[in-house]
Amino acid sequence: MTAKPRVALFVTCLVDLHRPSVGFASIALLEAAGCTVEVPRAQTCCGQPAYNAGDRATARDLAAGLITAFSAYDYIVVPSGSCGGMLAKHMPHLFDDDPNLRAKADQLAAKTYELTSFLVDVMKFTPTPPPLPVTATYHDSCAGLRELGVKTQPRTLLSAVPGLTLTEMTEPEICCGFGGTFCVKYPDISTRMVAEKAADIEATEAQLLLAGDMGCLLNMAGRLSRDGAAVEVRHVAEVLAGMTRDLAAIGKPAG
Repeated sequence: MTAKPRVALFVTCLVDLHRPSVGFASIALLEAAGCTVEVPRAQTCCGQPAYNAGDRATARDLAAGLITAFSAYDYIVVPSGSCGGMLAKHMPHLFDDDPNLRAKADQLAAKTYELTSFLVDVMKFTPTPPPLPVTATYHDSCAGLRELGVKTQPRTLLSAVPGLTLTEMTEPEICCGFGGTFCVKYPDISTRMVAEKAADIEATEAQLLLAGDMGCLLNMAGRLSRDGAAVEVRHVAEVLAGMTRDLAAIGKPAG
C-alpha cells in the first residue's frame, strides 16, 4: 500500500465518556500501522440504543448525520464490535425506502472495520509493544464475533506482546450479559449471565481480562470487582499500544 489510507476513528460513546484512553490507544496503533488518522468532530452515537429499542426514526436521523460526517474517508475504524456492527450491518437497512441514502449507507458500511480486524486484515500490521509479563484471557464480544467475524485477529496481535501468555476460558464466546439495553430490560437474566462469565474468567487464573468492546468490559469489571476477584480488566488496544504502565485498569481508581 503506497499512499497512507485516510482513516476516521469512530470513538464510540462509552470510550468518549468512560475510557478515552482507548481512543488514544487506537490512534497510536493506526498511526503505527501507517494510517493518517482523523477524529471527525461531527460524529455522534451510532444509534444502536435507539435501534434496539425500536426507535427507528432516531436511529435513522443519527445514521444520516454519520453518513455526512464519515463519507469522505477511506476507512472508518471502530474500537468496538457492537458499534462497528451497527454501522456495517444494520445502518443501511434504515434507508431501505430511500435508494440514494441506502447507496451511501452501503458505501459507508463497506469501509467500516472493527479495530483489530482492520489492523490485521487490511493493514497486515504487527505491533511492537513493550514486554508485559502477565497471564491474560480474552472475551469474544457478541457483535464483533457474530456480525464482524472478529475472533483470531485480537489473538494474533496479542501474540506479539512479549511475555504475555493467553489462557482461554472454557467458553470465551458466551455473552457476558451486557447486550446494551438487554441488561436494563432483563436484569435478572443479565446478572446470572455475568456471574457465570466471571466464574469462567476466574477459573483461568488469569491476571488480566481483555476484550474489544467497552460495554462488555465495564459489565465484567463491575462483576469481578463485586466478587472481589484480583483480575485487571483492560481494552485490548491499551495493551497493544503499551499503555498499561501508567493507566489504571477499568473500574480501578487511578494511582
